[in-house]
Amino acid sequence: MPDSPATGVRNPELLAIYCNDHLAAATGGIELVSRMIGRHRGGTYEGPLEGLLDELREERTALRTTIDSLGLPVRQYKLIASWVAEKLSRGKLNGRLMSRSPLSDLVEFEFIATAVLAKRAGFETLRALGESEHRIDAALFDRLIDQADRQHRWLAEARRDVAEQVFGGESEAASDAADT
Repeated sequence: MPDSPATGVRNPELLAIYCNDHLAAATGGIELVSRMIGRHRGGTYEGPLEGLLDELREERTALRTTIDSLGLPVRQYKLIASWVAEKLSRGKLNGRLMSRSPLSDLVEFEFIATAVLAKRAGFETLRALGESEHRIDAALFDRLIDQADRQHRWLAEARRDVAEQVFGGESEAASDAADT
């Protein structure tokens, strides 16, 4: 018989909300990156975005497995809401009514880069909980944290390149600019 829900976890009902929020965000991220792949088909970003999509799917599976192993409920309505929200976000106006604005590319790269940082924070939280909760695979979350770091480095670079394409100037990491 499986363990009772989240034994040894303080505030299991809050952990269920937290995990479901991250699972819903993962669903939205997968939808966004899938759309970005279609937009960048045949271009420089297609291959890295496809790799990112594979990793996002793996991460969503890891979250779902963790939720299941903890005996927490999966809130389907949150997954559906995230999916719908991503679809609705396509209707935002970025200065063009009849065609896609180049600004959309920049906003998408900024959004997914920021989302990767939030995801990483969630992985850190679950990794720390894994120290005292044996049903959480701490080594898995160590690997996912490293993966998120790699993803963010690439996305930050891509975002700078897209910003340069849209607005001009020279792309430079803020950390590099601070050193000069």
